[in-house]
Amino acid sequence: MEAKKIHTEKAPAAVGPYSQAFVINGMVYTSGQIALDPVSGELVGKTIEEQAEQVMKNLSAILEEAGTKPENAVKTLCFLTDMNDFSAFNEVYARYFTGKPARSCVGVATLPKGAICEVEVIAAL
Repeated sequence: MEAKKIHTEKAPAAVGPYSQAFVINGMVYTSGQIALDPVSGELVGKTIEEQAEQVMKNLSAILEEAGTKPENAVKTLCFLTDMNDFSAFNEVYARYFTGKPARSCVGVATLPKGAICEVEVIAAL
């Protein structure tokens, strides 16, 4: 069984020594995505809604490149720097993850580049 590395220009390049995603055994495992613009590499938005929207667009592009979509997610892991943003984050999240995957959502002190949310996904092909 061989893992296939996934990369798309429609999502931001990694900001460290990691890949956007891997496919193995019919599953896609993404790295956590923050609200980076794929072209400029700069953080997009100041509000949780703006940043969450960009995160979901980035994840959607990676999942599409791998041959799947957010509706096929089976597990997500979400990180928020302010749990008071939980409800507003959920509003954006729910528009993309309509299959209602299993999920963990945790509060963290900081995220790379000053982001206020990050999400990683495991999805079926």
